[in-house]
Amino acid sequence: MEAFSDGVIAVAATLLVLNLVVPAAGAHGLAHALGRRWPAYAAYATSFITIGIIWINHHVVLGRLREADHAILILNLLLLMTIGVLPFATNLLSVYLNRPRGQHVAAAVYAGAFLLMSIAFTLLNWHILMRKTHLLRAPLSHEERRRIGLRFMTGLGPYVVATALAFVSQYLTLGICAGIALFYSLPVASGQQRAAKTA
Repeated sequence: MEAFSDGVIAVAATLLVLNLVVPAAGAHGLAHALGRRWPAYAAYATSFITIGIIWINHHVVLGRLREADHAILILNLLLLMTIGVLPFATNLLSVYLNRPRGQHVAAAVYAGAFLLMSIAFTLLNWHILMRKTHLLRAPLSHEERRRIGLRFMTGLGPYVVATALAFVSQYLTLGICAGIALFYSLPVASGQQRAAKTA
C-alpha cells in the first residue's frame, strides 16, 4: 500500500511541472514573457509543497500501522484520488488566474481540490486512530490519538475559507493555500518532531 501510494503521489507531483511551458520571447523580451507566467509558477510551488507535505505525513500515518484492512485501503484510495486531481486544479488556476472571466471558478476549484484532499486525509487518519487501534504498531493513549487527529483537522477551516473567498479574490485564495503549505512545511506545525519521538 505504501509503495503504491508513493507512486501515485510521485506522479501527481511530477505532472505539476507540465504546466510550466516555455513562453515565446515576444516584443518585450524573454524576461517579460517569463514574468507574465508568474501565476503558473506560484500555483506550481504551492501545489508541489503541499503534495510534498502530504507525502511526508502519509508516511507518518502509515508508519503507525502494523497492518491495513479493507476499510483503510479504501480510504487510502479515496485520498489518492483527491491527490491525483491536484495537477488538473493547478493547471486550471495557472491558466485562469489573470483572466477577466473564469478566474473565480478556477480558484474555487483549486482550493476545493485541496479541501477534498484534506477531508480524505482526515478521514483516513481518524479512522486509523479511533476505529482501528488494534492495527496500530504501538499503543497510543486516547488523548494522544485525539491530539494527532485534531492536528490533521486544522487545515480544513482555512481551505473552506480559501474556497469561499475564491469568489471575492482569486489572489487571496492562492495566498491562503500558499500560506497553509508554508505553515505545514514547518516541523512543529506538521508534528514531525513529536511523531519521530513517538514512532
